[in-house]
Amino acid sequence: MLATSERVIILEEAEELAKMVLQSEAAEKYRFRLYKLKTDRETQRKIQAFVKLKELYEEVQRFGKYHPDYKKVMGEIREAKRSMDLDENVYLFKKAENELQGLLDEIAVIIGHSVSKHIKVPTGNPFFDSLSGCSGGCGTGGSCGCSA
Repeated sequence: MLATSERVIILEEAEELAKMVLQSEAAEKYRFRLYKLKTDRETQRKIQAFVKLKELYEEVQRFGKYHPDYKKVMGEIREAKRSMDLDENVYLFKKAENELQGLLDEIAVIIGHSVSKHIKVPTGNPFFDSLSGCSGGCGTGGSCGCSA
């Protein structure tokens, strides 16, 4: 692969874009929320309790409702998950994570569409998927009206 001046320029601009993303408000908020999530003892206790129960849950799932502790484990795992999800640090981290993912999805759509309007950018976000003209994975070769 030869390094043409066009490729060098594209790589430099990609690095500049990456720096801008890293310095964005969404990335700053994400890093702050990740720090809070990892350093709060109560939050970590809830996460560890959930992880421990998750291992037990996977053991119970092998036997399903015939496992002797099925109901007990199912109740405990739901309770631990709810406790973890309602933790302020977990909630705010997930919110920051979604905001950063939204920024990255937006950038991916802009870059994809700058190459061609027919490029499908898998964002996992219905808003961006509708902008690309296809709800994704229709498998009909365009007969649904998308530009596949």
